[in-house]
Amino acid sequence: MSKKRDLRFTATVVKSIVFVVVTVLATTVLAGTIRNSSSGAKTEYRALFSDATSLNEGDDVRVSGVKVGTVTGVEVAKDRLAEVTFTVSRDVDLTEGTSAELRFRNVVGQRYLNIELPQREGTTLEPGHTFELADTTPALDLTVLFNGFQPLFKFLDPEDVNDLSAQIIAVFQGEGATVDGLLSNTASLTSAIAEKDQVIGELITNLNTVLTTISNPSDQLDTTITTLQQLVSGLAEDRKVIGGTLEGLGDLTVSVADLLEEGRAPLKGSIAALGDLSGNLADSEEVIDDFLATLPTKLDRLGRVASYGSWLNFYVCSIDGRIPMPEGYMGELGVKPIAERCL
Repeated sequence: MSKKRDLRFTATVVKSIVFVVVTVLATTVLAGTIRNSSSGAKTEYRALFSDATSLNEGDDVRVSGVKVGTVTGVEVAKDRLAEVTFTVSRDVDLTEGTSAELRFRNVVGQRYLNIELPQREGTTLEPGHTFELADTTPALDLTVLFNGFQPLFKFLDPEDVNDLSAQIIAVFQGEGATVDGLLSNTASLTSAIAEKDQVIGELITNLNTVLTTISNPSDQLDTTITTLQQLVSGLAEDRKVIGGTLEGLGDLTVSVADLLEEGRAPLKGSIAALGDLSGNLADSEEVIDDFLATLPTKLDRLGRVASYGSWLNFYVCSIDGRIPMPEGYMGELGVKPIAERCL
């Protein structure tokens, strides 16, 4: 009997020890998971953000989606900025040109710190390096996104919502409201929502697309936002030049309008004269045809006359006229009426 008791006692002690060891190990693992901690040598850095809302101590620090460290502190720094202290595994070298960005871990609002390494190698950053505001990017504001639910709420009847809320409160306070009344108001509200099934379906579909895009950020979206920011900044810097250009364009428009106003009457007269000219040409069609038919021959002969130089070479073949004789002159004039070269 004593041996059986000893064996039972020993078995009980062994089971208890095994249970305690397993419990301690499980508790340790659970505590490590909750703390979101990781092992290994780490290097501490700091980063300044304009907004670090929902970023908490213990959140992940990731590089290309892989966890490499942990956020160890978030506090207010100079100029109303948020200073985030975090650690990174020493196996990861942060070099000049590295940037830090806050991203959403999920749609609930949890965030993590993403480290974007430069494409080119550079000098390794010293431990304790602080990323300035120009090297950091805050997370997107999901409040604007979730405000998209407002169109859905507009389709609900406020009286039904208020009645349902009053019935629920009355039931829990024991003020005599019946379950039937509660179910009736619930059915009324559900019917109102069911009537807007198509609107709700489209809203959920659009929201699913937006959330998918947000949960899978791409380099194209980052590049687009950066390029748009650079464009807006450039336009802001050139606002004086753009303003002057617009003023000049206004003056040009006024000048063109004045020119058209001044040239309208002469243009009208020119168009009318052009009509008369067209009529005259139409009436002289035979003359014009004859002129165009003989024009090549005339041009050929003129070309021969002008082929000796920059003058026209003409020979007088005959002269016909009457020249009065001076008194007392008995000789000849010395000019033959017809030249020999023309015979």
